[in-house]
Amino acid sequence: MKEEELIELLNKFRKASGKNGGMRPKERYSSFDYCFNYFQSFKNKKEIADVKNLEASCLHLGFYLASWGMLRGSSFLLEKSIAYLKDIINFIANFNQRIWNIDLEYSEEDIEILLNFKNKLIKRFGNDKNKFSDTLITKIMLGVFGNVPAYDNYFKMFLKDNNYDQTFNKKSLEGLNDLYKKNRKLICRQARNTKTFNFISEKKSDLSYTRAKIIDMIGFSYGQINSK
Repeated sequence: MKEEELIELLNKFRKASGKNGGMRPKERYSSFDYCFNYFQSFKNKKEIADVKNLEASCLHLGFYLASWGMLRGSSFLLEKSIAYLKDIINFIANFNQRIWNIDLEYSEEDIEILLNFKNKLIKRFGNDKNKFSDTLITKIMLGVFGNVPAYDNYFKMFLKDNNYDQTFNKKSLEGLNDLYKKNRKLICRQARNTKTFNFISEKKSDLSYTRAKIIDMIGFSYGQINSK
């Protein structure tokens, strides 16, 4: 895709969700900002599962997932309380700490870590009643780490139409690397200049969006437009 097309998709995302001439602090897409801010605020990431922080960690993740459509009628999470997320927070806290520093472009080791997170999460929690889909897993990873786009239906349409694999796997992550390399300057600039909202002040914080989050916005906007 051409640079002007990518910018147009980003602008449409911002306009639709209300950011920076668009996105607004009380609109639902900003739920990502507050979730991401919270988890990124810990210097020692294992502290997200400390007794004093565990409830807040569950609430932040839970509200973000609800706001981003993961507690709708077809989701098994609709039948769970916030306490269900305690084990997931503990899983995240005790996973390979390198995952917190991953963003595009992905190395071979990065891809191995990202997919190991998926596979171990499914192995531990993904029984017949608890469907840990690519969509749910990547939305968790985006909200907490900011290291991969969310593989929802809109984003998968974007991947399909640009000849990238739609499954959250090695081939697809290598495709995202390809997309990033072709548009490195644009994506880096957009990430650097897009700041999260601060919850208290409702103004821009010092924390920038990740490169993976920028690609998420592009893909989501593309799918939303072309699904109509």
